[in-house]
Amino acid sequence: QEWAVRDLLLVALLGGGALYALYRPWVGAMLWTWVSLMSPHVEFGYRTASMPFGMVIALTTLSGLLVTRDKHNPLVGTSMVILAGFVAWTCITLPFSIYFDESWFLFVRSIKIFLMLFVTVALIDTRQKLDVFVWVCAGSIGFYGFKGGLFTLATGGAYRVWGPGGFVEGNNEIALALIVTIPLIRYLQMQQTKRWMQHLMTAWIGLCAVAALGSYSRGALLALGVMLMFLWAKGRNKMLWGVLILVSIVAFLPLLPAHWWERMGTIQTYDQDASALGRINAWWNAFNLANRNFFGGGFMIYTTQVFQLYAPDPERVHAAHSIYFQVLGEHGWIGLLLYMGVAVSAWRTAGRIIRLVNGSPQLKDEIGWAADLARMIQVSLMGFGAGGAFLSLAYFDLPYNLVAIVAVAHWLCLRVVSERTRSARNQAGAM
Repeated sequence: QEWAVRDLLLVALLGGGALYALYRPWVGAMLWTWVSLMSPHVEFGYRTASMPFGMVIALTTLSGLLVTRDKHNPLVGTSMVILAGFVAWTCITLPFSIYFDESWFLFVRSIKIFLMLFVTVALIDTRQKLDVFVWVCAGSIGFYGFKGGLFTLATGGAYRVWGPGGFVEGNNEIALALIVTIPLIRYLQMQQTKRWMQHLMTAWIGLCAVAALGSYSRGALLALGVMLMFLWAKGRNKMLWGVLILVSIVAFLPLLPAHWWERMGTIQTYDQDASALGRINAWWNAFNLANRNFFGGGFMIYTTQVFQLYAPDPERVHAAHSIYFQVLGEHGWIGLLLYMGVAVSAWRTAGRIIRLVNGSPQLKDEIGWAADLARMIQVSLMGFGAGGAFLSLAYFDLPYNLVAIVAVAHWLCLRVVSERTRSARNQAGAM
């Protein structure tokens, strides 16, 4: 297959960015996030699709991290400390895996994600860099929402929206990723001062929601409802957004074809649905396994042999299809507690940011943006928590990026408060 112009452009962009990461490693962290979430070399290229851009960018970013002075301790706050504990626990449970060789491959994949997340946190030390990180996360997934939304509208919802590959290859997975992304786009919209940009981003949000519905994912429908409810509750202009959401629902849902409604109707008859019964069987498998194995079964427990030992129906082998039961089965109750602790701590950190800003009107001009971001992170966490109950996405990058974003935002806010306090003390001392 011959080289296409797009391949050459991608090599120049990603290869040049990887080299630049040696000088500005935070740019490399942003590039790695883009490649990890969106896979632009796969989406837009031909020959570049099989090239290890992620590995190259990670290596140059790590090299740049070693020499740059613009870095700090990535354990900024309780949520990042608990996350480090969860990562350490997966290292401890690995030797106890039922199938070590198969688990090793999945373990290495997750460790790469966690390593680069901590690297990214260590390199983000300003609001500007944090906003770039939010833009990269929102744009990487939001691109597929824009495209998928237009596709759904053009076809009248006659076909499903599918993901590009990786963690979000399936229709269910891309739908949940879009639901998590919508609040990030909303935050970016709240920071815009130009009306045309605000309207454009409103359309972007709408297309992402349409794409999520066009995925035919039943879990996504539930998660979308939860996310929209919290988006309304946590956002500004509640009356305007409430009317906009209701009008959009009333206008769009009747346009969806009959087989979409038929599939959504099976939510009420889950006890007759083979897919739903398979998930419940997998949940029992994980629950029983964790009760009998303190360290869980490792990253690979979805085999006939394992289900014969722990599942009610040994013939119905199914992936966990739940972030909670996935972690429980793979890493035991300690792993699940640490995993849940990360999410709870991130939610509480967001709450502290909101209270900090609300409790000091003088700080609103400087860190009011952080309160907007914290509210939208909470909305994203709720969307992922609801939709993740039905999907095996425990190691997907995006929710961990949310944890990193709110941790860095809180750290930046505390730095502003510290600088203000120090300045006030200096002024008082001078008097």
